[in-house]
Amino acid sequence: MHKIAVIGGDGIGPEVVDEALKVLKKASGIYGFNYETTNYPFGSEHYLQTGELMPDSIYDEFRQHDAVLMGAIGDPRCEVGLVERAVIAGIRFNLDLYVNLRPIKLYTEALCPIKGKTCTDVDFVVVRENTEDVYTGIGGIMKKGTPDEVAIANMVFTRKGCERAARYAFELARSRNKDKKVTLVDKANAIRAQDIWTRTVEEVGHEYPDITHDHAYIDAACMWMIKNPEWFDVVVTTNIFGDIFTDLGAMVQGGMGIAASGNIHPGQVSMFEPIHGSAPKYKGKNVACPIAAIMAVQMMLDFLGEKRAAGGVENAVTALLRSGRIKSLDARSGISTSEMGDLVVQELDRKP
Repeated sequence: MHKIAVIGGDGIGPEVVDEALKVLKKASGIYGFNYETTNYPFGSEHYLQTGELMPDSIYDEFRQHDAVLMGAIGDPRCEVGLVERAVIAGIRFNLDLYVNLRPIKLYTEALCPIKGKTCTDVDFVVVRENTEDVYTGIGGIMKKGTPDEVAIANMVFTRKGCERAARYAFELARSRNKDKKVTLVDKANAIRAQDIWTRTVEEVGHEYPDITHDHAYIDAACMWMIKNPEWFDVVVTTNIFGDIFTDLGAMVQGGMGIAASGNIHPGQVSMFEPIHGSAPKYKGKNVACPIAAIMAVQMMLDFLGEKRAAGGVENAVTALLRSGRIKSLDARSGISTSEMGDLVVQELDRKP
C-alpha cells in the first residue's frame, strides 16, 4: 500500500492534480497496486484564511508517507515568495530532498522549437542539487529603502552536498540506456567557490570507470542545449544553475505543460510536482494543461517501484502527443483540463 500525501496548492494546482489522481487511479486498476491519499490544505488560500504556513509537526506526518504529490504554489495576494518558501522550500529542506530530478525528453518533434531536432536528440536528465547554494537563505538586506541599501545572498556548497548529488548522477547514468556520460555544469572559472564541484565530481568519477564525465560552464551549456541537445545524457549542477537550465530544457521539450520534477531523497519520502506555476488567471477555467502533473505521477510511480505503471502512463502520453490528439501543451490547446485527463485514462485502457 503506497501512502501519498497530496497538496493541491494554489491557482490551477488543484485542477491539474485532480487529473493526475484520475490517471493514478486508472493505473492502479490496470497494473494492480494499492494506494491511499491524504489531502493537505497548505498553500496561499489556507494562509490567507488561517495565517498558517507550514507547521513544523507536518514533516513528521509526511515521513509516514511514501511520497508527496504537489500541484502549484503562488498567489498574487501574498507577499512574493512567502508561501513558496514556506511550502516548497520547507519540504525540500526539512525532508532533505537533495536531488531535484528533471527529465528533459521530447515526445514528438512537433513540440520542439529547435529546427531539425528529433526525439532521439532531446533525451537527457538533469540532477540539480536541491538543498544548498543561494536557496539556503543565508544573507539579508541592510538599510532597506535607503540610498545606502545593501543586499547580500551567500552561495553555500558542502562536500557532502556535492558528493551525494554527483554520486546520484553517476548511478543514474549507469542505469540509463544511453551514452553513459555525466556532464558537470558550473561556473568555477568565475565563481571560484564552485571549484568544490569541479574537484568533487572529478574524484567521484574515478569510482565509475564505466561512465565518462566532462565539464561545461553554465553559459556554454545553455548554448549547447539549443545547438546540440544530443550531447547530454546526465547533467549534474548547482541549485540555482539547475533551476535556470531546466526551465530552458522545458522549452526544448515542448513547454512547461509537460515538464515534471522529482524532489528526491533515495529510500525516503520524496515529493513530485509539475514545474509550472499556479497561473492564477486560469484558475477555475478548466483550460490548464494537466500533462505535467500527470508526468509527475509517472515519476512518482517509477520512484515507488511501480515500473510497469510508470511506463504505461508515459506510453499513453507519448501516444496522444505523437498522434496529434493533443496538439499543444498550454491553455490554448482547445482541450479542457478534464478532457485531457480523460484522454490519458482512455489511452491507458487501450494499451495496458
